[in-house]
Amino acid sequence: MNVTHNQGGPATRGILVRGRETGDANGARHAVLTLLDALDLAPHVRVEAGADALGPFVRLWLSDDRVQAWAPAHDTLQLCQTLALDTLNQPGDLMREIVLTLLMGPVAFEFPSLDELVSAVRIRRNIVQAARKTTLAFHTRALDRPLDCWTYDEDRGFTIRPGVSLIAALTKATQPEVSGSLYSFSCYRATEYVILLGIAQELQQSNPALLQQLQTMWTARPIASGEFHEVFLREQGSMDEPLPPRYFVPGDRTWFRNPDEASADASGFEGSWVMYLGGGLFCNFWKLDQPYTLTRKCVEIYHWRHGLYRDEDGDERIDEARIEPLIEASLNDPAERQRILAVMERYREPRGVYTEAGGCIDTTREFARWVRPGTADLVLPAQ
Repeated sequence: MNVTHNQGGPATRGILVRGRETGDANGARHAVLTLLDALDLAPHVRVEAGADALGPFVRLWLSDDRVQAWAPAHDTLQLCQTLALDTLNQPGDLMREIVLTLLMGPVAFEFPSLDELVSAVRIRRNIVQAARKTTLAFHTRALDRPLDCWTYDEDRGFTIRPGVSLIAALTKATQPEVSGSLYSFSCYRATEYVILLGIAQELQQSNPALLQQLQTMWTARPIASGEFHEVFLREQGSMDEPLPPRYFVPGDRTWFRNPDEASADASGFEGSWVMYLGGGLFCNFWKLDQPYTLTRKCVEIYHWRHGLYRDEDGDERIDEARIEPLIEASLNDPAERQRILAVMERYREPRGVYTEAGGCIDTTREFARWVRPGTADLVLPAQ
């Protein structure tokens, strides 16, 4: 796991690029922003070039006055509205939001080359575009995949059939506009599929050899859960030094925790794993046309406690139909909405700890590792 803790001044924030391409500060700024199709931001981007024990580097960050104007307190949820970006219909606007939020990073996003930076931006774009199309059938017990692409083994889980493209298999399992069907798996596994798809699409362009290794791996066994996190993801923030609560970059994975101990015991309702889509919206894998705002996600999770019951087997379940009118009533009552948000928009407690204070906001964000030949730190385990 790669966890970055430090936050602070220009020396520890924004984008840090290492390698021979960096050159002098102004030339490096021009080179980086040109590759990101963001040269018009140059007047607002501060730059530092130098060398340390790891070699030459250039660091770029958005000026304090622009951060304050566009995302005060590093609240990036309103950035698209502030700058009139249409990230849903204009792919260039989505790339712009990704670049801006990286430049605003309160902790430096580090890359070993300009190529890795470009790939990281494209992977985030791929993830957002895939997450927007992903729709699942919610079921805490059932599991299924398209049978022409996947096969199941109790010991290994779901693997792709020999000769089937990993990209095609992931797409068909998650996107009903392609498959014509809804398949059942957890929100956590869904985020893995979306992230893996975004990475694989970039590897097809920039590192076909690594894509072939992934292809071979998934015909033998999947990488999932904790191992998936270790192999594919980097992480910023910590419980001791959390990221700003409203700071998100499109393509981030984050967790909204259920702070109610009783309802958190219901399978599938411990919390909610989501991808940040940009534009202040988080994916809704169950209702494609209804992505979550932060407010709606917090209010929904708060009301899970009011849907708790035991089924015929004595297992805890949540009756979502029962709580839907409660969610709508709270959203439409400004005083009640604010009361709930005061409880929920706190940082979450550590796992296993529940308090009356509540709190569902995670302290960290997760995103893809480096993928380019020669600098990739995405290393697959033995089959």
